[in-house]
Amino acid sequence: MDLKRRLQLYLVGLVIGGGMAYFIYGDRITNGAWLPEAKLKQRLRSTLIKATPEAERQLAERSLQLGDIRAALENAEVDFSASRRTPDTIYYAVDTKLQGSDVRLTVVGLRDFDRDSTATLWAIQPH
Repeated sequence: MDLKRRLQLYLVGLVIGGGMAYFIYGDRITNGAWLPEAKLKQRLRSTLIKATPEAERQLAERSLQLGDIRAALENAEVDFSASRRTPDTIYYAVDTKLQGSDVRLTVVGLRDFDRDSTATLWAIQPH
């Protein structure tokens, strides 16, 4: 069998394998819901239920509620390089738009989800 024939059969196998994978797994192959940023945003949307007194003051200045922050997380971007880790806590840097202006949210969560799975809004800063 020559090289041209081998390449043709290889491509046929790739097409059949790709088609079977899409048939079995469907949209889960092509969407990014399993990526770290998507999983983190999902976690923050569901567990962001507290705010520090400073963050509550910043929310009040902007006439916002914590629910508005959770809604803004849908279109947010997590800056993992600006996020900080301590032995027990992670300070996530989340960039989003609130009331038409770009802001950076600092959201805190414990590294040990079994101990406490809630997230806390730490600060809102102009970005």
